[in-house]
Amino acid sequence: QVQLVESGGGLVQAGDSLRLSCVVSGGAVDNYRMGWFRQAPGKEREFVAGIEWAVTLTYYGDSVKGRFTISRDNAKNSVALQMNSLKPEDTALYYCGATRQYGDMQTMSKYNNWGQGTQVTVSS
Repeated sequence: QVQLVESGGGLVQAGDSLRLSCVVSGGAVDNYRMGWFRQAPGKEREFVAGIEWAVTLTYYGDSVKGRFTISRDNAKNSVALQMNSLKPEDTALYYCGATRQYGDMQTMSKYNNWGQGTQVTVSS
């Protein structure tokens, strides 16, 4: 099991940018498939972005394609989520997840390591 700690959330206005970070401890980040999910009040947790282990293959949820970018920094043992052109509907608690299972990275049950989340609030 690895430990994940997210940071970088905050309150911003529509159109602004934020960069979230997820620091991994207890293991090397490139040994895991890493994903970002988010959960808004009263809604289910949804997939935002994912990055494959040891390569730069990435995946995105339909609602964030073209606006969000996931990346891995092996030197910092972390994964980042660059969020541009933020919208009020992006408001949610953002979670970082890690998995070594194969299969669809958009499936939440594939992940067995989660951080505590970081809140992103976008005002209109």
